[in-house]
Amino acid sequence: MFTTDSAACLKAIEIDANLLLKITNVDGVFSEDPAKNPNATLYKKISYDYALKKNLKIMDFTAFAIAKEHKLPIRIFNIKEPNSLYKAIIGKDIGTLIN
Repeated sequence: MFTTDSAACLKAIEIDANLLLKITNVDGVFSEDPAKNPNATLYKKISYDYALKKNLKIMDFTAFAIAKEHKLPIRIFNIKEPNSLYKAIIGKDIGTLIN
């Protein structure tokens, strides 16, 4: 399956980006759906392999494969948090880093 996540990864690699920023409506990657389980654990940092092994529904498989192959880190964060995009751009530790 090829989605906009895959396209974003390809474009990031094409422009030699250091990081791919993915915005969501939640604070990052969780152990399970935080809407269904308010006690779900927020992961601050995980590997591509861990996300795939745990079948975390963050991005499509193709996007992960592309990012992993090219060692492209991905930061996933909540766009609804004040100044979150600015914080992500300047390198603050927000959301989840996948590498």
